[in-house]
Amino acid sequence: MIFITAKFDVRPEYADQWPEIVRDFTEAVRAEPGCLWFDWSRSVEDSAQYVLVEAFRDGDAGAAHVQSDHFRAAQQKLPQYLVRTPRVVNTSVDQDDWDLLGEMEVPERG
Repeated sequence: MIFITAKFDVRPEYADQWPEIVRDFTEAVRAEPGCLWFDWSRSVEDSAQYVLVEAFRDGDAGAAHVQSDHFRAAQQKLPQYLVRTPRVVNTSVDQDDWDLLGEMEVPERG
């Protein structure tokens, strides 16, 4: 899979509205056939920073994502709400879902 994590530094006056600003884009990406997940989180250290964790089935799905109409629309719309260009880590991973964090195993509860 293609695994991507990106940090978005949102202009402070838009930070609380960011989930609504990206709602249509988020829903469109999640509906892509090759999207495994597309999840936003807000930083606990900087309330104007959002972290996006996304994954796509393979390189073809990633390419279809960046060539989609909704991605192009986001390229036009979102920069006006940002302080700087988002920072990204993008890599291929030989798996297709989340693995368990064995070093922090939670015993069965019952």
